[in-house]
Amino acid sequence: QSGYGSRRNVEILIAQGHITINGQVAKLGDLVGPGDRVKLDGKLISLRFGTQLPRVLLYHKPEGEICTRDDPENRPTVFAKLPKVNNARWVSIGRLDFNTSGLLIFTTSGELANHLMHPRYEVEREYAVRLMGILTPEQVQLLTQEGVEIDGEKCRFDRLVDKGGEGSNHWYHVTLKEGKNREVRRMFEAVGLMVSRLMRVRYGPVELPSFIKRGMMRD
Repeated sequence: QSGYGSRRNVEILIAQGHITINGQVAKLGDLVGPGDRVKLDGKLISLRFGTQLPRVLLYHKPEGEICTRDDPENRPTVFAKLPKVNNARWVSIGRLDFNTSGLLIFTTSGELANHLMHPRYEVEREYAVRLMGILTPEQVQLLTQEGVEIDGEKCRFDRLVDKGGEGSNHWYHVTLKEGKNREVRRMFEAVGLMVSRLMRVRYGPVELPSFIKRGMMRD
């Protein structure tokens, strides 16, 4: 990392005794940290240590929790369960409504959060949706091609996949690249159908793993 040759070349230098750590000849497998003095043929090497990676936490949000830190109504908040972090704070990547469940990502990096949330990066969000009823071909065309109007703007899904189901228990998966307030529910309401359950199953490249059950999290 400090520019003194490939890993293989440096292994040869170590084996031949060219490198010392705190005055002792280095051996293959020795560890060094920021406080150690490493020399190559008696010349001090300026070591570079990579910056620490941000923490990223996956949380399976249950329904009935809000995504703000404080709530005047004292409803449960997603932040209450998160582990403490030193000299940092958790940033939520996107939000989910009170009655929406599924994947929430938290990170200690504002830069990473911005990259995943900013509209210009067009990061996909995928939701599993349970509808009271079945979509007609005309409704599918409206939702995926022509678009439906929300707050004066045309909105459409990038993908809509029928996942089947019986009676009023019909599931679809939808994908979009933005996260307007209650957008998925409002789009289905615009074509006359009620969403009975809504769950985010993917955010960008990150899918909600099946082993993370509701209310559980994983670093």
